[in-house]
Amino acid sequence: MIRRRALPALLAALLLCLWAGAGQAQAVGYRYWSFWERDGDAWTYATQGPSTARPSDGDVQGFRFAVSPDSKNAARPRTDAVFAVVCARTRALAGMKRVALVVDFGTSADAPGGERPPAMRTVCARVSADASTADALASVAGPLRYDSGALLCAIAGYPRTGCGEAVGAAKPAPSATDSGGGPSVGLVAGIAVVVGVGVGAVWQTWRRQRG
Repeated sequence: MIRRRALPALLAALLLCLWAGAGQAQAVGYRYWSFWERDGDAWTYATQGPSTARPSDGDVQGFRFAVSPDSKNAARPRTDAVFAVVCARTRALAGMKRVALVVDFGTSADAPGGERPPAMRTVCARVSADASTADALASVAGPLRYDSGALLCAIAGYPRTGCGEAVGAAKPAPSATDSGGGPSVGLVAGIAVVVGVGVGAVWQTWRRQRG
């Protein structure tokens, strides 16, 4: 039986659900190339950028293009890689190192409009001993494209445009009556309508039970 004193708690729960739904509608991800290192049998998110990372001979590294919310939930390369297999036909040379690279261009769902992701590549780069990961990548999967902040934007020319852009529900432009820091007037009005309906339903249920 719903008591009158229980109404505030029910309304508060309803409001919480509504605000949570509104927050999810504004959630976004970012379309970008993530950089990975092979640690045993697993991919781990790289702690350095490819321009500063200095792999050793025998290392396995990967890149994945996808829409991801953040580094903790970034999409990993979709294949395993073993150095001895990838670099089996690339001889070791004095003063050089070999790095196995996986380049996963992602899925059609993550591709920018009008573009199609190329097939995944697994290649062995042989570069000078002091070369960076970016150097190794450029030797086997160029051209690379960077933004002004040295963020890797494209591998093998993919994608043609864009770099780390937000993807998801667009935030509505503030109107003249919006405060600028809170929810829009339309959102508040919508929540008020739904809350009103909820109040009426709870009140009718309470009256029927009282009767």
